[in-house]
Amino acid sequence: MSTRAFLGAGIFDGSDLHNGRALVLDGDRVQGILAPDAIPAGADIIQLDGGTLLPGFIDLQVNGGGGVMFNDDTTAEGVAAISAAHATTGTRGLLPTLITDTPARTRAAVDAVETAIARGVPGIVGIHLEGPHLSIARKGAHDPALIRPMEEADAAFLCDAARRLPNVLVTVACENVTPDQIARLTEAGVIVSLGHTDCSRDEAEAAFAAGASCVTHLFNAMSQLGNREPGLVGATLSTPHVSAGLIADGIHVHPSSMAVALAAKQAPGNVFLVTDAMSTVGSDITEFHLNGRRVLRRDGRLTLEDGTLAGADLDFPTALSVLIDKVGIAPARAYAMATSMPAGVLRDAMGLGRITAGTALSAIYLDRTGQYRGDALLA
Repeated sequence: MSTRAFLGAGIFDGSDLHNGRALVLDGDRVQGILAPDAIPAGADIIQLDGGTLLPGFIDLQVNGGGGVMFNDDTTAEGVAAISAAHATTGTRGLLPTLITDTPARTRAAVDAVETAIARGVPGIVGIHLEGPHLSIARKGAHDPALIRPMEEADAAFLCDAARRLPNVLVTVACENVTPDQIARLTEAGVIVSLGHTDCSRDEAEAAFAAGASCVTHLFNAMSQLGNREPGLVGATLSTPHVSAGLIADGIHVHPSSMAVALAAKQAPGNVFLVTDAMSTVGSDITEFHLNGRRVLRRDGRLTLEDGTLAGADLDFPTALSVLIDKVGIAPARAYAMATSMPAGVLRDAMGLGRITAGTALSAIYLDRTGQYRGDALLA
């Protein structure tokens, strides 16, 4: 196989941003990130005009794409269409996300993801079930008629799903799921995330102690940080082992609030990016339906007819530009929030999220303006 060396761009490996170096490939495998004078003799040199090479994005909250909503098309074909749409914006690993729905639809969603993985559909690393065990008080765009407490059959189903799939992420609320249930799910390998909940700090901390390790779209649809009650926001930022997704479109969360959260978050947990994308990504549709309700696409927003935000019209290159240009964080941290940090939440990242010597390459190229320019040059 031929050896190729890519020069002229920054190289983010998942932890560090390297400048003035070369990404060297031996066939489709990474040989290393080397100084120019260490490039093997005879290598094909590909000169890039600035920009950044980095691992493909990982998105743990993807409701749809390419005109398809996962809730409406819980088939392997629907999963493939969603994955293909997000691949056009640089995402290389994602969790198709089912918004609160019926038990039959939930079972079909797990079956669809299992089939898609068995067929080798690119980019599918598991499933995210956002509901139905949420709080009515913080339901957001979820259908309140379908929200309910977790029962024994639900817990057993989720434990079985964790045996069938590489990753099962479940968003639950303290109001409808007990710490004992969280402990059982966690022990079975389910990644438990708190979200759509009006819980107190003490309730959140009890859930974290039971095994919940994540929080769904920080600040949105949850109890807020107050002077006497820290709520889920405060508990998340002050609990070291917990990570949280963030919708960085500048609409769901103000850039100043993002900056405060990023400064306050206790390690080793991280705040990582999610798109919470709906069927609009990779399509020109102006409206769609969610559980029979009309969702409108207007000026970068997706809302129900009453104005309630219903997911996001967002891709990762846009989110990165918000973080870097409006929030003011360093590019390396922003890139990590879209790659290695979400990979760290997963039980099995399936080799994604980092550029590592000796492994197969899964990298993308952002030009000097931050636009995704495909990965054909790396093929």
